Amino acid sequence: MAIKKGDFVKVIAEKLANSVEALASDHRYPPYLFEGRGEVVEIRGDYAQIKFPVPTPTVWLRLDQLEVAK
Repeated sequence: MAIKKGDFVKVIAEKLANSVEALASDHRYPPYLFEGRGEVVEIRGDYAQIKFPVPTPTVWLRLDQLEVAK
């Protein structure tokens, strides 16, 4: 199922590990990144901007690092 704007998604830890995005960030990931779900607010090319329901900035991740939350 293709991810689209407005979908709620979860981050796939295995696909984030050792990626370019992971290497550019602190490796101490906050729990909400994998335990919670975020809303896709924008999609550009292979990347989606994710907003989590905690007071933090949005995050850009590759679409293949995300799955639709059930």
